[in-house]
Amino acid sequence: MGTKLSVNVNKIAWLRNARDQGGAVKGVEPSVVAFAKAALDAGTAGITVHPRPDQRHIRVDDVHELAGLLAQSEYAAREFNIEGNPLDGEGHLMGLLRAVKPDQVTLVPDAPGQATSDHGFDLESEGPALRPIIEELKGLGCRVSVFMDPDPEAMSAVRELGADRVELYTEPYASAYGMLTQPGVLEGYVASAKRCRELGLGVNAGHDLSLANLGVLLDAVRREGGGPIDEVSIGQALVAECLTLGLFRVVRGYLTLCDTG
Repeated sequence: MGTKLSVNVNKIAWLRNARDQGGAVKGVEPSVVAFAKAALDAGTAGITVHPRPDQRHIRVDDVHELAGLLAQSEYAAREFNIEGNPLDGEGHLMGLLRAVKPDQVTLVPDAPGQATSDHGFDLESEGPALRPIIEELKGLGCRVSVFMDPDPEAMSAVRELGADRVELYTEPYASAYGMLTQPGVLEGYVASAKRCRELGLGVNAGHDLSLANLGVLLDAVRREGGGPIDEVSIGQALVAECLTLGLFRVVRGYLTLCDTG
């Protein structure tokens, strides 16, 4: 089996929202739903969103409209993945998840005003608060993935919480790509993936992955015994590449990498 690609559409929402004029006037182009549909028609396995409480990119109505798109019979085999911090203190994310019941929830420890995710959970301190949330989400029928740094010693704590998968935070790999430090950094991802497999956890990956660096990561993990990574979610680089290469060609490129490593 190859690696599945989930396209993150946050950046499309950010571009659309740049046209907002305040008040009741909301930007409508580029359309988040139209972009998601084009990605699905090109063959992607799913759509990812990471809504923030301030709705600076993905809005609440986007989440519901995308859920409706993915509920259509032609996309029955595709998945909706919603990322976010359930410990936001406002109940923003949990309210959406209870209403939508996505196929997968990826729990990410970002602060409300944080520009982008930049670290995984510290389960020693945050695990107790996540445990009942994970139990509730699984009761809703959602697969639960926990965003983690590539530390093989930390993977057993994810299993103990009852989560289904780990999403490995890949910015350190992306920063090391093409550098002398790349092989050493990759070793941490390989070891983490192998440990996840030993524990019966699935393995996802995301953050700053691109057409340039994705294949090396997938191949290294597969070749060294970590098995194929189950899923990668990619948005920032994919949208940037679409500006010059075109959506269909970009998604096909990612699918080829996911299938072959």
